[in-house]
Amino acid sequence: MSSNLREIAKKFEDKLSKIKVVAFDVDGILTDGKVWYSGDEMGWNRVTNTSDGYGLKMLKEFGFKVGVITGGDSLSVIKRFKENLKLDFVYAGNEDKRESYKKLLDEGYKPEEILYMGDEFFDLPLLMASGFSVTVPSASLEIQERVDYITSISGTGSAREVIDILRYSRNLYPKIKDMNGEFIKFN
Repeated sequence: MSSNLREIAKKFEDKLSKIKVVAFDVDGILTDGKVWYSGDEMGWNRVTNTSDGYGLKMLKEFGFKVGVITGGDSLSVIKRFKENLKLDFVYAGNEDKRESYKKLLDEGYKPEEILYMGDEFFDLPLLMASGFSVTVPSASLEIQERVDYITSISGTGSAREVIDILRYSRNLYPKIKDMNGEFIKFN
């Protein structure tokens, strides 16, 4: 990552201070965008990034509501995000993502409390409504023109960049013990 993420976090500190929900598109955001077919039993598969996955788990530990809103509905998406990472919500199978976003609003969250990261035209309604919006460099110019932040990389690892910016804006660090059982201090 070419920029200092702590400096970027300071720039967006006001907007990020309101975030309670963090939602991601899957293809092109939590994956490199490639899919392959693994037969009728598994369907279409994707490769995800373990750094992104650990970042999602950290956000949950810090108390954020975390999930995905994706047009795809393959078994691999359900297994990774619902069963393996146990995200708070996995809305899958509809490219019109507004209904899924409205479910978050129906739970009492305000648009300014939602961070959304997406890269396609059907993500635009969510990106434009959210309190903090993010896309990747490979997104079309029309998407890039309507977001708060564009990550330094596309796909795998880009979500972790955003997760770290959010962490830094709130001074949040994982609780990791050293070999003596003492918590490592990060700041």
